[in-house]
Amino acid sequence: MDARTFLGIFPVGTDDRHWRLPVTRDVTTPGDFLFGGSGLSAALVALEAAAERPTVWATAQYLSYAPTGSMVDFTVTLAAIGGNVTQARAVGRVGEREILTVNAAMGLPPLDISETWVTPPAVPAPSACPERPLPAVFGRSILDRIDVRVAKGRSFEGVHELAGDPDSALWARVPGHLEPSAATLAIFGDYVSGAASQPLGRNAMGRSLDNTLRVARLVPTEWVLCDLRIHAVVDGYAQGVGFLWSEDGVLMATASQSFSVRYGPDDWALPR
Repeated sequence: MDARTFLGIFPVGTDDRHWRLPVTRDVTTPGDFLFGGSGLSAALVALEAAAERPTVWATAQYLSYAPTGSMVDFTVTLAAIGGNVTQARAVGRVGEREILTVNAAMGLPPLDISETWVTPPAVPAPSACPERPLPAVFGRSILDRIDVRVAKGRSFEGVHELAGDPDSALWARVPGHLEPSAATLAIFGDYVSGAASQPLGRNAMGRSLDNTLRVARLVPTEWVLCDLRIHAVVDGYAQGVGFLWSEDGVLMATASQSFSVRYGPDDWALPR
């Protein structure tokens, strides 16, 4: 299964410049609006199809909410087409209301170099990590479609006990497998906004203001290690980054976000 099928996005017309995403519960947050990672992922599906080049870098600015049951229409503009890099943007709207804008660079490799100077955290394999049960309030959303294992840090039921390490890690996959792509990693990269609970020692909900994905190297992998690092929470706004690793320790991408933080209830009901 690819990201296009997972999301349910489809082209409108024949020029690959117009796409439509039905906002079903399969791509929303528990708050019944489009999940930020779904929006960036959908835009990348459209951008890569229009540019006919893979993603190097993309950033989304979230301007408004697309509620469950609405349709997001994406319009792609190829602003500059060079020999190796295409600079482009995709604007998503519900009716006349702009929901998100994604600016991106799509490119072909100008040099045959593959080097990485960061290393993944030492964590157990996915099979040795506990599953992360979701609170009932998180059901019927995109979060319910992703299999998550806690590799470092605490799950929902333990996060409010004490303030913890700002660095945490999750293994994530889509059951049935979602092939590695920039669009896939954009979904997993949005876990950065949920990681502020770890250092705060309180269940917290993050609403993304932006979401940036920088692609390094895509390799086949069933599980993606989301190595999440919160840098600061000041006056209700947080900053953090995620390193997205394959099971074999290949850095596939980095994701960074700014997001607003609100405390959630400490007694989120967990399934038995």
